[in-house]
Amino acid sequence: MATIVISLFGICINYTSIQNCHASSAFLAVCCFALGFAWNAHYAQGRLANVLSIEYEGKDLILEGRVNTLPQSSRSGAKFSFAIDKAFLGKEAIESFPPQVYLSWQPAWRNPQDVPEVIPGQRWKFKVKIKRPYGSLNPYTFDFERWSFHQDFGASGSVRSGRLITEKDIRFTEFALAMEYQRWKLRQKIQHLLPRDARYGGVIAALVMGDQNAIDQEDWRVFNATGIGHLISISGLHVTMLAGFGAMLASFLWRRNTLPLLIPISKVAAAAGFLTAFVYAWLAGFQIPAQRTMYMVGVVAFALWSGRSPRSFDIWWWALAFVLLIDPMAPYTPGFWLSFGAVAAILYAMQDSDGLLGLPTGRELELDWQYRVTQALRDACRVQAVVTIALLPLTLHWFYQVSIVSPLANAVAIPVVSYIVTPLAIAGALLPDFIGKWLLIPAHATMDYLAIMLAWMANWRWAIAWSSQPAGWAMVMSIIGIAIAIRPGSIRENLPSRVVGLAMCTTLFIQPLTNANLSKGEFRATVLDIGQGTAVLIETKTKRLLYDTGPIQGKDNAGQRIILPYLRGRGINRIDRMVISHSDSDHIGGAASLLKEITFDSMMGSLPSTNPLLVNLEGRKVPAIPCRFGQQWSWDGVDFHIWHPNEHTVFEDQHPRKPNEVSCVLEVRNPTTSFWLTGDVERQGEAEITERLTQAALNNLVAKNVIFMAPHHGSKTSSSQELLMALSPDEAFAQNGYRNRYGHPHPTVTARYQGMSIPFYQTPSTGAQVWTFLSKSDLKQDRPLFWRQHSKRLWHRRPQ
Repeated sequence: MATIVISLFGICINYTSIQNCHASSAFLAVCCFALGFAWNAHYAQGRLANVLSIEYEGKDLILEGRVNTLPQSSRSGAKFSFAIDKAFLGKEAIESFPPQVYLSWQPAWRNPQDVPEVIPGQRWKFKVKIKRPYGSLNPYTFDFERWSFHQDFGASGSVRSGRLITEKDIRFTEFALAMEYQRWKLRQKIQHLLPRDARYGGVIAALVMGDQNAIDQEDWRVFNATGIGHLISISGLHVTMLAGFGAMLASFLWRRNTLPLLIPISKVAAAAGFLTAFVYAWLAGFQIPAQRTMYMVGVVAFALWSGRSPRSFDIWWWALAFVLLIDPMAPYTPGFWLSFGAVAAILYAMQDSDGLLGLPTGRELELDWQYRVTQALRDACRVQAVVTIALLPLTLHWFYQVSIVSPLANAVAIPVVSYIVTPLAIAGALLPDFIGKWLLIPAHATMDYLAIMLAWMANWRWAIAWSSQPAGWAMVMSIIGIAIAIRPGSIRENLPSRVVGLAMCTTLFIQPLTNANLSKGEFRATVLDIGQGTAVLIETKTKRLLYDTGPIQGKDNAGQRIILPYLRGRGINRIDRMVISHSDSDHIGGAASLLKEITFDSMMGSLPSTNPLLVNLEGRKVPAIPCRFGQQWSWDGVDFHIWHPNEHTVFEDQHPRKPNEVSCVLEVRNPTTSFWLTGDVERQGEAEITERLTQAALNNLVAKNVIFMAPHHGSKTSSSQELLMALSPDEAFAQNGYRNRYGHPHPTVTARYQGMSIPFYQTPSTGAQVWTFLSKSDLKQDRPLFWRQHSKRLWHRRPQ
């Protein structure tokens, strides 16, 4: 991607000077492409060379080095980047080790006092358990491995213990580390000056220095639902505002005496503006919107000093080239496309306007001020409409939703956040404490009142239009339509064609027929890479069933982090039945989050009568029935059979058997396949299932392809020889966490499957698994799609 963009850049910046020299243009394009390709290859090779050697995975190592970025700190611990100086395995020094790793330091027994404050520039000696960068790999979800590659983390790990060596170890030449330390000081200052119960302290910190980690998830839901999420970060407008202030201050000071005779005021102001943008971009974490604005300010300053007059898009292209030169992975982030896309749309649509006033130069003061204000408001509204329309494809591609109330919410939020909250917050953070406190408090109060209005708007039924990730053809059609709809010129004169352009954008909302390729009697099973837990989506021609909802740890649950983004990406908003195998948190953890966002028609499970999920379902009027042997139903020619627990099971508050042994075991069957979902059932339950497998039932399986979920993630207390002999699976799979602390699947269980020549697929190696089962035996069955191989993540394959 970066190679292509750099090639286009090479052509565009020279187009005006070599329009009549096609050979030179072609040669320049080839050179730019070659340079871009070489730079990308060098960038990728450098990061691949830094990945941890597999021999050190899972071992306790001693690492000495420095904290080199602003940590993510909370009551649940700290996560931070750590630059390695020395690494030891026991007393033996490790020669080849990643220069930078990502560490997590969690408190013992959830006691926050056990984790000291981690500060950029500190030198520590840690005892850690380390592993290669690994994350769950599913369609439409966050890709931790790509993010680690982008950040140049060669490994990730958890801190067992640590000893502080040096409180502050920052050399004079280490500008980036010094900026991270200043960011930490700003965060501490904001937390100190605001009241302890300040609800939006995290928002103030995000506006000042780009640290969004303290913002509550519920607040993010409101901001995204109202379409103002772009304001709760360091936007280009904030950098431009600071750069303008720096330029104005420098201009005011330089006017003294004879200084303008040495260097013109305009040049000094331009240089000061760029310097201000440069420093603030670093204080803001050097995010892509801040980088883009800083480079654009820099290009304008350079042009002024060199006596050039660049076109608007020349400035845009230069900024794009600088971003890609420093970070070729930038196009894999939403911020890159949203930031550059919004500015490109504004430059394209407003190119006939001389600023917001939209008036011929020199005539502004000749006209009535009311007319000028009216014209400025019109242009401002047009800019907002242009950005909203232009970002539709990108918003749906990355987030699968569009805020209907966004224009109204932004009409209020943009001036309030940009011209009241942000200036007060920045001034309060930079000025002395006795002044800063009285600026930060009104900034927070203003944000508090604004949030009340936004929460009210976010709860409107029609506030959000949910869709799915648009198809490629829809993206192309919409981009063409957007170019027609927002093109420069009078809106009234070209209204019919603009309406046609907007109509072309509606292709983005065409919902894919997700089950269109399934006929009667066929079904699909998506085994999500959920970590140490279970979540499987079964789909027939018209129905869907979700078996278990993944694990939960503190506020982090797989329902919100993996299952919901997957369902949203596919445009799935309703599920016919939820089946919960049993009450363990790694199977029921995501249910509450999913119920808030997805409509479920019914629920079946093995849960105690007092389980909070049943209370939740009752409040939402979702019927729930206990899971018992003998229950069966049919959807679209696909049969569902419950094999466990027994038909006399009573789910009281304290069941005599542990939850694993009453797991709901479900078989999904069509004419060619028998697909078994087994929860955490163990040997006793497996023995009961084996007894229930009558000869008639076994005869019915002879001609079928049996796919078997290894019970209890492959623990040594399950996958009994008797049950495996009875079912004789053709293939098996397990959902478990990578290098999980339970040791699942147990080596004896893995050996048992191998001894019976049963292929055994584990989600840490395969990523999400998509199995499609046809209804006719004479048709060639598709092999399961393993997402890790499908996404070409072969460099990260690991032995189990």
